Amino acid sequence: MTARIGVVGIGWWATVNHIPTISECPEAEIVAICDLDTGRMEKAGAEFGITAQYRDLGEMLARENLDGVMVSTPHTAHTGPAIAALEAGVHVLVEKPMATSEADGRAIAAAAARAGREVLVPTGANFTSYTAQAAKWVRDGRIGTVRHAVCQMGSALEDLFAGQPMLETDGHMFRPPASTWADPNKAGGYGWGQMSHSLAWLVHVSKLQFESIYCMDGKSDTGVDYYDAACARATNGATITLSGSSTTPKHKGMHMDIRLFGTDGMILFDNERARLSLHRMDGTDDVFEISPEEAEYDGTLPVRTFARLCAGEDATNASDAECGARVTEALDAMYRSAASGALAKIGG
Repeated sequence: MTARIGVVGIGWWATVNHIPTISECPEAEIVAICDLDTGRMEKAGAEFGITAQYRDLGEMLARENLDGVMVSTPHTAHTGPAIAALEAGVHVLVEKPMATSEADGRAIAAAAARAGREVLVPTGANFTSYTAQAAKWVRDGRIGTVRHAVCQMGSALEDLFAGQPMLETDGHMFRPPASTWADPNKAGGYGWGQMSHSLAWLVHVSKLQFESIYCMDGKSDTGVDYYDAACARATNGATITLSGSSTTPKHKGMHMDIRLFGTDGMILFDNERARLSLHRMDGTDDVFEISPEEAEYDGTLPVRTFARLCAGEDATNASDAECGARVTEALDAMYRSAASGALAKIGG
């Protein structure tokens, strides 16, 4: 079976990653695209040979007999298309962050459960072999009960969150718009834009769910968060520290450093140094080898997984609707806390 996939939101990441990746997947093909901007659709359609073009998602869902929909609209416009596609009975890839409010995140997860369909949030590191190993160590009880976590991330995106053109996108068909990344009224900022990656890894591997968060941030000139520093408590009582920075030098790129501390041991993960290791109280340590190439971020991995899911093949969704909802809850609470100066409760 060759899965039929439609794309909603024809911008930079859709045209530089999502559509080209699916074009190389034997299990799937892009058969239709949808965007409110006809000019953008025509340009992308001509580049990738996609003639079915729609300004109305409902019409595309009704006419194209789709198996999956990829939602790559701006952050604040994820929820409506995602739920509409799920209600039409198709699997959904929805860009990170899955949603920009706790309520919307839970609404997408509930819609996925009702439809019996997958939601995949393309946080690429979740779909690696080393992440699968870290999750297995936790599921097998190798570190016991998780009691504390440290989750740090940095990205070379000072320009993007300052409302400037992203250097690496010079010459691309489209470029990331400041209206998505650098506008505080449209879920701009480092938390929504990047910490969704590190939080998704933390949630998937540890299975922690956030209960409350206190956050302070540092702003760019556009008024969005350049820096985030937060402490949190999970529903099982575990304590968590969260950190994010958008001003990593360009030649260093994105990095994550996550540590899980349990009653029987700890896990260290660091993609900058290509390291994943297990250290137990009884001394029975383990190391999972990661090559420098594997440690580099690969945005095609989740898209390939989505293609297999849409084609009905076995595939592990390591960033599903529940993970996306927990990440959204955490980020929503971080922003509420930073704005109010008070502890923010989740689900309260």
